[in-house]
Amino acid sequence: MSEKIILTGDRPTGRLHIGHYVGSLRRRVELQNEGDFKKMFVFIADAQALTDNIDNPEKVRQNVIEVALDYLSAGLDPEKVTLFIQSQIPELCELTFYFMDMVSVSRLQRNPTVKTEIQMRGFAGESIPVGFFTYPISQAADITAFKATTIPAGEDQKPMIEQATEIVRRFNNIYGPTLVEPQIMLPSNAVCCRLPGIDGKAKMSKSLGNCIYLSDTAKELKKKVNAMFTDPEHIHIEQPGHLEGNTVFTYLDAFATDEDFGLFLPEYACLDELKAHYTKGGLGDGTCKKLLLNILNARLEPMRQRRAEWQKDIPAVYEILRKGTEDARNVAAETLSEVRRAMKINYFEDADLIAEQAKRFAAL
Repeated sequence: MSEKIILTGDRPTGRLHIGHYVGSLRRRVELQNEGDFKKMFVFIADAQALTDNIDNPEKVRQNVIEVALDYLSAGLDPEKVTLFIQSQIPELCELTFYFMDMVSVSRLQRNPTVKTEIQMRGFAGESIPVGFFTYPISQAADITAFKATTIPAGEDQKPMIEQATEIVRRFNNIYGPTLVEPQIMLPSNAVCCRLPGIDGKAKMSKSLGNCIYLSDTAKELKKKVNAMFTDPEHIHIEQPGHLEGNTVFTYLDAFATDEDFGLFLPEYACLDELKAHYTKGGLGDGTCKKLLLNILNARLEPMRQRRAEWQKDIPAVYEILRKGTEDARNVAAETLSEVRRAMKINYFEDADLIAEQAKRFAAL
């Protein structure tokens, strides 16, 4: 077993979708089952979700359990992974406060992820909530509190990990080696880094309503796949089709395996053969959508079944989160103690300081 410590999480602003799954969640389950780590933390970032949902706390509150159910249905095992709720660990707030002194406003303004998220939410100028603007600092606190070495995430999170690394380096340079530098773990399949929405938009987004959720029923899934954006120029079957911007083929790139063709479309050995036929002409979009539907159902059906079982015992899900949060807080508290000692603000436990000050004032 390696010394790798893995940390990752999601904002509870809605149910998780298949973009989350291929971008990070699938890899988390694989890492969990491989077991090549010292510790693995997966958290629900409710405090971070409140930074742009402060007027709708009930939305966040209700979606905490939805995300927890998505985690468990996807195959995360609380016996192997620590599942916790961010807001229930106050040590993270204290770390964030200290880290704020190490990042300038201009540096936050240059963060590409922050700029993109601000634009997506329609914030402008002085209307940007301070908590939202500074969430890269909060994220650095999440990472460093657990001395995470490895962060499974999508391409859009690279600037966040880079900023966390900067904070770690500055802290260690000022106060001595205390914190651990994280490394991002990107999906091995490049298309999984940012799965487009079913409408062909650049990103699958809850707010845009273009998601396929992990909890979608077979009926809901069929409706969404049938409505998927394909090639607008591929009007007749005999016409050559185009792959670029064709959402169905993007999803097949993310999900399809050679084994899937043997099960669902045996006249093709692999995806490359299907693509060749489509681009040559003579293959309809309906056939491709039916293949994708079968593949997605094969992936999602076990999740639907596990979710149905967990939904029968919601108190047990909250107990998993409570226990995981307790365990995670113990780890964060130890890190915070080390940070306080390094910063020399551990006044009451520093016996040498007390003795030194007593001696100094006795000599007056």
